Amino acid sequence: MTDSYNEENKTVKVILQGACSGCPSSTMTLKSGIETMLRDMLRDKVEYVEAVNG
Repeated sequence: MTDSYNEENKTVKVILQGACSGCPSSTMTLKSGIETMLRDMLRDKVEYVEAVNG
């Protein structure tokens, strides 16, 4: 689930919930999975993805 999108710096904040919230591996999941997918799907609209624990 997304929390917010900043169009100026092209940053998406993603809420990590359930088992992902606070998990040490969540950063790796975010970078290797979610960020890559969003960058591929949204091309020039996303540069960074940040995790927000839910």
